[in-house]
Amino acid sequence: MDMSSKDPVAPPLEVSKWFNTEAPVSLAELRGRVVAIEAFQMLCPGCVSHGLPQAQRVVDTFGSDVTVLGLHTVFEHHDAMTPVSLEAFLHEYRIGFPIGVDAHDRPGGTPITMSRYQLRGTPSLVLIDRAGRVRLNGFGHIDDLTVGATLARLIDEAPPKPPATACDPDQGCPLPTDTIPTKETHR
Repeated sequence: MDMSSKDPVAPPLEVSKWFNTEAPVSLAELRGRVVAIEAFQMLCPGCVSHGLPQAQRVVDTFGSDVTVLGLHTVFEHHDAMTPVSLEAFLHEYRIGFPIGVDAHDRPGGTPITMSRYQLRGTPSLVLIDRAGRVRLNGFGHIDDLTVGATLARLIDEAPPKPPATACDPDQGCPLPTDTIPTKETHR
């Protein structure tokens, strides 16, 4: 799986509350790491029987090579799936990786991150490479071998090259020093 420009840049997560982490998680801060996002609803049978257990297997198998995030993306039964209920659910199912609650821009609407990623439902799995590009966006049951092989390829890819020069947001990007005119080049 070579990264190409056809792979979209992962949009930012829009999370109203985080669990199992001391600070909010940002995909920008995770740039340079392979990231797996498991989008789920706690009342979704496929999420409970397949999606979340698979995310835990990724944590157990790949350890620090992959950052696993859960995204509780509620698009139905809003009153039953509150953050208070989710906290109890995470405790009962012993889910320890970071979980974000997908934010809504209007009550009862489609969650913001779900829309940004064009997720078709839950469970959904999104794999993001070290350059911050979406390399897999899958809905429903995805075979463990497929997930494992894809993650292994992403882990083995070279990290993205840093920009040639550092750009200051207030001052712009400097020219490389070998292209700046000097007195001698103006004679």
